Amino acid sequence: MAGVAQPDRSGGVQSLDRAFALLEHMADAGGDVALSELAVRSGLPLPTIHRIVRTLVASGYVRQLPSRRYGLGPRLIGLGEAASRMLGEWARPQLAQLVDQAGETANLAMLDGDAVVYVAQVPSRHSMRMFTEVGRRVPVHCTGVGKVLLAQLPPAQVQAILMRAGMVAQTPHTITDPDRLARELDRVRHQGYAVDDAEQEVGVRCVAVAVPGGRSTTALSVSGPETRVTWAVVERTVPLLQQAAAALAGQLAGRGVTA
Repeated sequence: MAGVAQPDRSGGVQSLDRAFALLEHMADAGGDVALSELAVRSGLPLPTIHRIVRTLVASGYVRQLPSRRYGLGPRLIGLGEAASRMLGEWARPQLAQLVDQAGETANLAMLDGDAVVYVAQVPSRHSMRMFTEVGRRVPVHCTGVGKVLLAQLPPAQVQAILMRAGMVAQTPHTITDPDRLARELDRVRHQGYAVDDAEQEVGVRCVAVAVPGGRSTTALSVSGPETRVTWAVVERTVPLLQQAAAALAGQLAGRGVTA
């Protein structure tokens, strides 16, 4: 009896795998990379990389820079925006439940290059509440979502991001020393959550957890005035965030999406 034909991974499917891998390597490098760097990162031969990148350039997914380096192309923007909108819609039930449970604004954010972008938000019902425009990009070093996502990355990648993005002081409480931030990230890894204690905006406290996954670049957070989001509230909110993050991870896995 004839068997089902399997895709030939030495042909088109393998080329797709390699093309997506190269795009991810470009993103990890900050979106701007030389072919020789891609060879080191991917382990692929230069002729293979050149052929794939040439195809991606022709399709608009990669662009060649005047320096002869290569960057992510404009066609990826539309795909990323559509994917972010879908992710935000999928997360909305968890965000709404967090608002009901914690009483404060709930957010979904993603690591995007060297910054964090807010993908979705359900605001608190309090008259005085936190509001962050969906699509807003914020620094990684002074936000709860940024720190918890940095904590998922290898130290060398964290250092590269900080070198490119800098560590500008947003408030008197912002961590601007790389060694101190490294110690903070160790603590985040150990405890499983991150806190922005008036580091991005004076008077605001935010607690965040990463959405579990093989390579998590997504985080949930709850934020509000520090007069309401006390340390006791932070302690009560962490398990709620972890439950919501696990539920969202399960939902994404069911759709074939990794966080």
